[in-house]
Amino acid sequence: MVLMAAIVLVATACEGGGGGGGATTSGGPTQTPTQTPTPTSTPTVTFEVWFGYGEFLFVTQRTQPSTSRVGTAAMEALLAGPSTEERAAGIGTSIPRGTELLGLSIAGGIATVNLTDAFASGGGSLSMFSRLAQLTYTLTQFPTVRGVDLELDGTPVEVFSGEGIILDRPMTRRSYRDRLPPILVRSPAVGEEVSSPIRVSGTANVFEATVSISVLDALGHEVVGTFAQATCGSGCRGTYSEAVSYTVDHSQPGTVRVYESSAEDGQPINVVDIPVILTA
Repeated sequence: MVLMAAIVLVATACEGGGGGGGATTSGGPTQTPTQTPTPTSTPTVTFEVWFGYGEFLFVTQRTQPSTSRVGTAAMEALLAGPSTEERAAGIGTSIPRGTELLGLSIAGGIATVNLTDAFASGGGSLSMFSRLAQLTYTLTQFPTVRGVDLELDGTPVEVFSGEGIILDRPMTRRSYRDRLPPILVRSPAVGEEVSSPIRVSGTANVFEATVSISVLDALGHEVVGTFAQATCGSGCRGTYSEAVSYTVDHSQPGTVRVYESSAEDGQPINVVDIPVILTA
């Protein structure tokens, strides 16, 4: 009996120290494990940048870490130009390479942007109007900006470039509304990884307000064809939005094609192709 009692005491001693659930270090006190705080995501801001597609404007987006100087960020993205992927999709810019931002201020609803004189170099009248439109549409996306005044190397501009373009003061979206394409696609974005259904949206001024939509697979074959009805058309610009369902057997590059069907022969006109990644 004495031997059995000794065995019980030894076993009890070997199991001791674990009841609190803490980690024990040799020769030290019991320690409670600490949890590493879960890192929080960095706040971001998303804004529009207006480039060109053919002779018309094209809108895309940029997302970056949040900043209080979002107007400056948008201008810097505009001057940086389209990404490699966007250029491959036919998106360009009329703003000359080497144009630099010298300053941006906003007061009384007017954004005064100061650029280097390179902004007025090269190109004909179409290029000049296009770059002014890109600038104006990019800055007037913000609710605090209703118009834009331009300075070059610190000097206010009233007559722009050797083309003798007389600027509205301030320039507004109305000044360059003829630069908007018959069909403007806001979503999806170039290179976006999409899943079914794809939200296709934008604005349009097309016959009977009918916007045609096709989803093409990697071989260019139509996976699905449908249409969206804009809120206005045949002489006025309206918004459109359509959820387009598709099916592919494996994920692959694809294209969202948005266009107008000709009233004369039904052929696609005013075509906008957005390359995407179709997920299965």
